[in-house]
Amino acid sequence: YSTMLNWFKKIAILEGISFLVLIFNMLVLKPNYFDTYKLILKPFGMLHGVLFILYIILAFLLKDEKKWNLKDFSIIILASFIPFGTFWVDKKYLNQSA
Repeated sequence: YSTMLNWFKKIAILEGISFLVLIFNMLVLKPNYFDTYKLILKPFGMLHGVLFILYIILAFLLKDEKKWNLKDFSIIILASFIPFGTFWVDKKYLNQSA
């Protein structure tokens, strides 16, 4: 495995976790615990934004190395917009042998 692939795997998982934390924050905490919602939103929103950008950049950088065709690359990018999508990408595309 390349170092960049190892970073991409870590970023994909962290991006997915941060996305789920934000969804939980908006669907569970905001309606019920307004002050807690506000405390979580800024730091996790910023963290998720940075992780999302890193995920997209690393996907573009790995596209040629991993020989992802347009369909696979599009799925990998679109997965970052779907809850649990980056976990699926990790399992389907990133855990294959070189």
